[in-house]
Amino acid sequence: MIRVGVSPRLFHPEPGARGVHTKLLDYLEHSVADWIHSRDALAFMLPVSDKAGEYARALDALLLQGGADISPLAYGEQPRRAEWAGDAMRDRYEISLVKAFMAAGKPVLGICRGAQLVNVALGGSLHQDLPGHRSDDYDGHSHEVRLEADSGLARLYGELGPRRVVSIHHQAINRVGRELRVEARSAADGVIEAIRGSGASYVCAVQWHPEFHHGRKGFLDGGPLLDEFLEAARR
Repeated sequence: MIRVGVSPRLFHPEPGARGVHTKLLDYLEHSVADWIHSRDALAFMLPVSDKAGEYARALDALLLQGGADISPLAYGEQPRRAEWAGDAMRDRYEISLVKAFMAAGKPVLGICRGAQLVNVALGGSLHQDLPGHRSDDYDGHSHEVRLEADSGLARLYGELGPRRVVSIHHQAINRVGRELRVEARSAADGVIEAIRGSGASYVCAVQWHPEFHHGRKGFLDGGPLLDEFLEAARR
């Protein structure tokens, strides 16, 4: 059974809080675990630590889930608004995980924030704000993407699009990182929605949430992407 390490979302202590909210919390959105467990695989959350290398040796693959903004400081820019400062602790930790798993030759899959993190970890940058792509509707917000011709996703799915996806974000990939190529773009405005590594290690990342698509008619099936990721882990 494939062992998939999942980077945690973080809840930081709140001023004036009581009880558990006075602590740093690592948590996993359950839909991500359900998606992994729909196949012959187990999800293991990876609490923040200095053990990235040990995690990479012990596990078969890494999945980066969605969540908070990435700090523009991570790609050499200043936040244009205070609320876009992101979560620098999580950024540093997840960048260390990506580098450790890639160095170990283990597959990496990014979802939403995870796609942005992969790009930044490999030297790319982000658009700090794209108002047309954000929404308070969360898993109810969707739009269409088109897969790039001759891309891995096009080979996987057979048609270029348009394909409907759940995609909620206000940051997005700008300058593409090292050894990464564009796999899909927003049908409406061409914003990059998926990337894939061109090096020896399997690296793929999508701005959308494939774990939200299960059982939803008309949405791009997340199953083939998960199967490809897990097959890379088996190899």
